[in-house]
Amino acid sequence: MKSIGALCAPVTAVAFDGEPSAVELDAVEQEMPLILAEVDLLDARIMVLDRPVTELDARRIRRARNRVLAARRDAANRAGTVLRGGAA
Repeated sequence: MKSIGALCAPVTAVAFDGEPSAVELDAVEQEMPLILAEVDLLDARIMVLDRPVTELDARRIRRARNRVLAARRDAANRAGTVLRGGAA
């Protein structure tokens, strides 16, 4: 009976070194504006968890939500441009 380790070698062509590839790093870099906008929205929502929402808080949350929507729109537009091969 062969061990599982012996069976894995033919399946995995490249040894996993634990580091992200250049393609994965580029994907994270492309998504970074959306990630930062979502963090800002989360921060705004966390600030009002234990107190009543003031007008300033509501404005801060609304602006953060709008930044998230804009970042999502931009990310979707970039993905659409890549999928179409750059023909806009």
